[in-house]
Amino acid sequence: MLKSTLIRAAEAGAAVMQRYFQGEFKISNKEGINNLVTEADHASEKAIFEVIKEDYPDHYLLSEEAGEIKMDSNYKWIIDPIDGTVNFAHGLPICCVSIAVEQDGEMILGAVYNPFIKEFYFGQRGYGATLNDKKITVSNETSLAKSCLVTGFPYSYLDQPNGPLEVFSTLIRAGVPVRRLGSAAIDLCWVAAGRFDGFYEHKLQAWDSAAGFLIVEEAGGRVSDFADARYSPYQPHIIATNGKIHDELVDVVNGGKITQL
Repeated sequence: MLKSTLIRAAEAGAAVMQRYFQGEFKISNKEGINNLVTEADHASEKAIFEVIKEDYPDHYLLSEEAGEIKMDSNYKWIIDPIDGTVNFAHGLPICCVSIAVEQDGEMILGAVYNPFIKEFYFGQRGYGATLNDKKITVSNETSLAKSCLVTGFPYSYLDQPNGPLEVFSTLIRAGVPVRRLGSAAIDLCWVAAGRFDGFYEHKLQAWDSAAGFLIVEEAGGRVSDFADARYSPYQPHIIATNGKIHDELVDVVNGGKITQL
């Protein structure tokens, strides 16, 4: 029943996105320039909550807009009602609903749905990952220098060693293609589907990555923090790859150089 509720919740949020997309809606700004929230974000979140609460009124909810709705439960739903809000607000169809389910501290289910390109990604711990019900696997690229990567940048620049711009510069100066889509959940799913070989980002929230990182792992990939420790969505750093370029990318993110062909 958890799986069916998750799917219905993602579909409910996506239906709201479609209703508002390229229409007129209110837009406001959260902390940091261009950190937007729209009327559609709140409406999508409301629709998602209604589905979950109908089946599981006692479950813990963590959502980008509403924050934490704490309950005494072993289950936590981690929700981004629209991941890629800036894209959505500008009529760019690279945005999605992202929902994960955590049980006793372990992510067990994840769904990411982009209704505009009709892609529904789903992962279940121990059962693999799918795109529109077809099994997906990560790529087979073994060289970072030959990889196609994706990243994102925080709304405020992080003044730290090997920050987002420094790592980006190292990669592009070595000729490595690095894309920036504006939706971490989609970035992760496209790693899982083998479209990208790796993804890294310096500052994410749990709702950005909770579903996507599980989908990558279930597609055969590897996900860690910048220290190459086991990944937790409750810390900001992420590296997700096909596993074959992971060590190289970890090294570069920490200030290393790229091994040339």
